[in-house]
Amino acid sequence: MDEDAGLIVAVVHDYFEGWFDGDVARMGRALHRDLVKRSAGEDRGAALSFVTAEQMIGWTGEGEGVQVASGLADRAIEVEVLDVRRDIASVVVRSEPYYEYLHLVRTRDGWKIANALWCTP
Repeated sequence: MDEDAGLIVAVVHDYFEGWFDGDVARMGRALHRDLVKRSAGEDRGAALSFVTAEQMIGWTGEGEGVQVASGLADRAIEVEVLDVRRDIASVVVRSEPYYEYLHLVRTRDGWKIANALWCTP
């Protein structure tokens, strides 16, 4: 694994483990301030849900992810770095509760998650 891929995987773990542990610092470190997180929702994509970095950080602090993690049999997180080109990257993440496609951008402060599209398996 090259250096960028290792840094990207670490950011993804900050995002997932921060969520599961209620760790606001880790979640905040992982997300770009302009994050757009979407899911197809109950209506199979007729309208996409929209979540911001501020909402994700707030929900992390409120323990939303801790509640999810408490019901998991396995907290394994599989991260596959699909592509890295200059200052952008594409990743797929597989875990028990979530399946996510992530786009990351390299900033002055390191790699950050800019876009997320997710569903439950």
